[in-house]
Amino acid sequence: MASRSLQNTFLSFIFLSTFVSYFRTAFAVTDYANAFIDPELIVSKNLNASTTLAQRTMQQWASSLTEGGPWSVTFKSVTPPSGSKHDYLSYAPYYWADCSQAGNTTALTDEEARKQCNWIQRDGQINPASRDVTDIDNFETLGDAVLYNTITWALQGDSSASANSVKYIRTWFLDSDTAMAPNLNFAQMQGGPDGQTGSHTGVLDLKCMTKVVNSILILRSGKSADWTSDLDGQMVGWAKEYISWLQSSPLAQKEAASTNNHGTFFYNQLAALQILVGDKDGARGSLQAYFNGIYQNQIQANGEQPEEAQRTRPYHYRAYNLAAMITNARLGEYIGFDGWSIKTSQGATIQTAVDYTMTVDPGEDTAEELYPNVAAVAAHYGDPDGKYGSFLMKKLGTDLAKQPYFAFNTFSVSGLPTSYGTTSSVKTSATKASAASSSTSTAKISAGPAPWESAALSITVSWMFLGIASSICLLMGMF
Repeated sequence: MASRSLQNTFLSFIFLSTFVSYFRTAFAVTDYANAFIDPELIVSKNLNASTTLAQRTMQQWASSLTEGGPWSVTFKSVTPPSGSKHDYLSYAPYYWADCSQAGNTTALTDEEARKQCNWIQRDGQINPASRDVTDIDNFETLGDAVLYNTITWALQGDSSASANSVKYIRTWFLDSDTAMAPNLNFAQMQGGPDGQTGSHTGVLDLKCMTKVVNSILILRSGKSADWTSDLDGQMVGWAKEYISWLQSSPLAQKEAASTNNHGTFFYNQLAALQILVGDKDGARGSLQAYFNGIYQNQIQANGEQPEEAQRTRPYHYRAYNLAAMITNARLGEYIGFDGWSIKTSQGATIQTAVDYTMTVDPGEDTAEELYPNVAAVAAHYGDPDGKYGSFLMKKLGTDLAKQPYFAFNTFSVSGLPTSYGTTSSVKTSATKASAASSSTSTAKISAGPAPWESAALSITVSWMFLGIASSICLLMGMF
């Protein structure tokens, strides 16, 4: 019996480790701080063949994200002070309850504590209770699900992916039973007797509206059968109401004046939505307001970002603000406005800030947050000495080729396979212009492994079949 038990344990180990080995190369979904990709690049399918693995990752993410959708503000268990679940609701993440002065004689419920206790800010320390309301997490997931399903549809012709994207947009924004009201009046409520309305920082919660807009522009340009003119008109109507709120609400205007990443992300939202409704002049004006305004003091001559450096998680916030800066620059590029070359009052550019942050020790922050920004800067400003490519290869190795951002940034990287071929210098496509000048072929997502994965996959499959066969033999008493 002991021998048979040992055999069972051994075979179970082989079987389980086989699947762990096989699936370990699949990437968990990374929620990039923000993103905007030229819709025409996606619709034209003019991506370099070396980006096949990155495209595959996006397809995997699209499939993975569909498991949780659709999402709606009306699905939350807590009702905002307005009495309507159609109103977006979230709690300020860095605020903690201090009930020492509440005067209660019995334990307070969470709802009572929200209303009766004082709430104290602890910068950088996220209160787990702030996630009791799911609107913020659901919108973040929605943005990624819509973007990657839309890209999968555009590149692969997968009609189910287009249908998914449209379903998610309709559920969150348009369907009467589930639609979000176009305001953030109750976003990042701080709690306490005076904290039953939202705070200006809550506008940040919808920063990934840029991803949603990006997706709709792709659906439009690619003439998705699922994205009808009626739906487009409804979405434009919703966006116009929300733009009006962003431009008139005291909460939103205070956020626009924020000198750190909050202000930068505000302009991501506003400019993207203005592009969506066809107001390119308005979008250009918004981006000019950003680059001629708060941006001027966001980067010092050496590349440091003083507003982000003083936070409790400085590396994270540097990378975070850079993602928003780059998104503003890319939105501008899409409508013919050059934010990339604008210098701050101390003569720095976005590139200066990325160069500096590359030298900073991440500490306990996630180092990978910076990498998409490095790729974006290499794509726009160039990488003649290989500094950016070397940095990313040192950090990621050949896994760089699997990152979605690798597909949309043009820069030379030595050491990566090209089109599953020999190792050499690789270029990937970032803009329609650069893609058009490329002589490399367009690639669809391949179902097969890359060369450096083949040997491991072959061994893995062999072990898998050995494990299965051995398990069957055990069950039949033949082992």
